[in-house]
Amino acid sequence: MSGSESREAPVDTQEWIMPNVTIQQLPKTPELKRALVAKIADAFVDAYQIPAETVHVWFEEYPADGYGVAGKLIADK
Repeated sequence: MSGSESREAPVDTQEWIMPNVTIQQLPKTPELKRALVAKIADAFVDAYQIPAETVHVWFEEYPADGYGVAGKLIADK
């Protein structure tokens, strides 16, 4: 690059933050999921100082017979 060429201004990475949170769980009611989504968004707003609109939360729900702990299906406990 010669002395007459200018570099592009650095990109403000703060404007590109878009946290994606994935929750893997057994099925829950919409009311419980709404409350959790609000708390997760609030936590990112407080910690990262970003707008709540940039926080994405995804739920992956599995039936009790599709998830196991300690060698047993949750459905069998």
